[in-house]
Amino acid sequence: MSDAPPFWKAKPLDALTDAEWESLCDGCGRCCLHKLRDEDTERVHFTNVACRLLDTQSCRCKDYPGRQARVPDCVRLTPEDVRDLDWLPPSCAYRLVADGKDLPDWHPLLTGDPDSVHRAGASVRGRAVPEREAGPLEDHITAWPGRFPRPRRITRREGKTP
Repeated sequence: MSDAPPFWKAKPLDALTDAEWESLCDGCGRCCLHKLRDEDTERVHFTNVACRLLDTQSCRCKDYPGRQARVPDCVRLTPEDVRDLDWLPPSCAYRLVADGKDLPDWHPLLTGDPDSVHRAGASVRGRAVPEREAGPLEDHITAWPGRFPRPRRITRREGKTP
């Protein structure tokens, strides 16, 4: 067993390979929920309305490679952006790593299981409304996407709730 720290602790975000960068995404889908910004106060209001490309069951983009062509305001995260984007969820691994913090214990890189984020209650599964069914975004303002989830504990070895 290696004593080397995991890549997200050993490298700055801008030194990650494409595969390492992509693996930091836990698949929660929170960043793919629509947000509203108050024009007067600049405050961000989170909604539970999913982008039309977000599969609300898997919490993954239905067309990840083509997302920016199909959804022009889709933001491609870069290491330079993550500290400045005030709408990233507080549990976002990119934000946590940029701030020198560790990944949540339910993160798939720790559990080895991509479904651990869902079992822990940290994803949008079962909580997001598809964009085409939602109606006015103002009717869907909610606070939970902007809060750190209080998930059930996931064991790293088993990737299951105890």
